[in-house]
Amino acid sequence: MKILCIVGATATGKSKLGIYLAQKFKGEIVNFDSRQTYRDFPIITAQPTKEERALCPHHLYGFLEAQERINAGEFANRAHECIKEIDERGNIPILVGGTGLYLRAILYGLAQIPPVEDSIRKRVIEEYKRMGGERMWQRLKEVDPEYALKIHPRDKQRITRALEVYEATGRPFSWFHHHRGPIERKYHPLKIGIHTTLSSLTPRLARRIDQMVREGGIEEVRSIWEKGLSHDSFIWSAIGCREVVSYLEGKISLDEAKERWLKNTRRYAKRQITWFKGEKDIVWIQEEDIEGAKKKVERFLEG
Repeated sequence: MKILCIVGATATGKSKLGIYLAQKFKGEIVNFDSRQTYRDFPIITAQPTKEERALCPHHLYGFLEAQERINAGEFANRAHECIKEIDERGNIPILVGGTGLYLRAILYGLAQIPPVEDSIRKRVIEEYKRMGGERMWQRLKEVDPEYALKIHPRDKQRITRALEVYEATGRPFSWFHHHRGPIERKYHPLKIGIHTTLSSLTPRLARRIDQMVREGGIEEVRSIWEKGLSHDSFIWSAIGCREVVSYLEGKISLDEAKERWLKNTRRYAKRQITWFKGEKDIVWIQEEDIEGAKKKVERFLEG
């Protein structure tokens, strides 16, 4: 099955390109951004607006409650169902997002990792509670720098998962990603990457943060925070959430929150750029080169 994948760092125009291609080639968009799965955070996670969603069908956006969590394998299963249904309608699946692990799970499956004893898992979690996220992330960086640089320093679940696997097997978590078994390929993908640089992206990220604040991002976070959602919930690792919470608690000013928000978003964009540059089969286009992308898709679908 031929499918299209639009990849790249945050705020590079992936959604805009995806909608354009969907309209030109009778496509439907399937999200593969881990944070855009949350229903209560459409602004902070930069989900497509109602106006954008009206332009073509969108799938797998905003289906999780704030306290819920879905892993890459479970998400891939949902995506497979979506892609199958789109194909049965005679349309083209267009995967759009920035979570490289989710796309890898959809296209190639995940590595088979040996089970970890409960005693090891509990010990790692207790260490995380005692030492905190930043120090545990630094520990992970020492034993598995490749994986550590791909995840957020406050992503409790991924940090503890990687460390427990290392404790149990003596191998870095990233080792299993490079030593997977035979891959059953379900799809023939054309992966289009939107090229950018951090220097050109930074002003755009700052403008987008200002826009999120104007459109109600602060109130969006406030409404969930005041309901008492656990501090350990995965959604709080979404960039913007922690920074806004610190502002709401009176620990920092709004300007300081926005500065941290920009710094962390820029750091995340750098990790995304690094991840996708490591993928060997991406066809790169310059930002705003929509016509160039269209020509590449035409050749792919005709071939």
